[in-house]
Amino acid sequence: MTVIALIVAAGRGTRAGGDTPKQWRPLGRDASCPRVIDHTIAAFRPFVDQIVVVHHKDDADLMQTLTDVMPVVGGATRSASVKAGLKAIKNSGVTQVLIHDAARALVPESVIKDVLSALENGPAAAPALQVIDALWRGDATVEGTQDRTGLWRAQTPQGFDFETILQAHHAYAHEAADDVEVARAAGIQVAITLGDEANFKITHPDDFARAEHVLAARLRQDKDKTQMDIRLGNGYDVHRFGAGDHVWLCGIKVPHNRGLQGHSDADVGMHALTDAIYGALAEGDIGRHFPPSDMQWKGAASHIFLRHAIDLARSRGYEMSNCDVTLVCEQPKIGPHADAMRAALADIMSVDFDRISVKATTSERLGFTGREEGIASLATATLIKR
Repeated sequence: MTVIALIVAAGRGTRAGGDTPKQWRPLGRDASCPRVIDHTIAAFRPFVDQIVVVHHKDDADLMQTLTDVMPVVGGATRSASVKAGLKAIKNSGVTQVLIHDAARALVPESVIKDVLSALENGPAAAPALQVIDALWRGDATVEGTQDRTGLWRAQTPQGFDFETILQAHHAYAHEAADDVEVARAAGIQVAITLGDEANFKITHPDDFARAEHVLAARLRQDKDKTQMDIRLGNGYDVHRFGAGDHVWLCGIKVPHNRGLQGHSDADVGMHALTDAIYGALAEGDIGRHFPPSDMQWKGAASHIFLRHAIDLARSRGYEMSNCDVTLVCEQPKIGPHADAMRAALADIMSVDFDRISVKATTSERLGFTGREEGIASLATATLIKR
């Protein structure tokens, strides 16, 4: 299937004011800003195989400023310009065509997608917005009202099976307001898709200010979307001393006259860090993922837990920005082993050494750590969306 966007840009746009046709004027306060037609073309690039711009015969030089488009000289009316564009692509293998007014520069991608989706189930589709305001008839005074039931405000792009709309245009001898009128005259059923208020046609001088306002709002939204997704988690763990001749701390076997008791290897530092990562992901703690009631984790090495936590973070698009582990104990002395602990954690998590901090403090002989009944650990982990 080959989809072509046919951009109708042959009008003079005199109601918009200025010395240059509106489609060739910049949207912004600066002459270097992208022009109306630049925005229009950019909107269709992701969705079509080719873009055809039907232009006025006097705009040939301006057309030279566009890249990767097929130029076609238009006619004296909109219908004549569309016919010229359709004729030019007749033998290109096109199967579907999206006919769009160049002056509708801010067409959202959802509008284009909806038209293309509707074309999968029918020969024609076009976006529109329901009329919600009361309608009057009259000139200087109100002479009557008009029922708005079933009334729609038409927009573009209007999408068609190519051969169907080509034949419809050949058979239509009059000037039409749009291509839906041509299609309906040929008995073609046109599906209505949802339009968008941003998809308005720049017609009057004030419309440029309106368009610039819409563009500014979009830029703010895009900026908000690209803001860093930063997650912070904290972990805390405690293990009591028992019989033994060493303790495991942050992946390092440290000689000591006692060992730490726990269901796994009781690596209090690694457990706190693992919980910090789970916390940043709002995924509970180690016990949720590795229940103590499950005997397969009896005596398990704590790097299993830590690796699971960091892998879970990466599966959701996060990387470790940095982490900080504090061990609270009177003994053993942590300083001589701190860099080895950092290196072990870096290896387990595949994180740069300089993003990992391991340090220690005492509790000034206060509490269970001060009485050397066990070791506590606190950890903080910062995750950043890739």
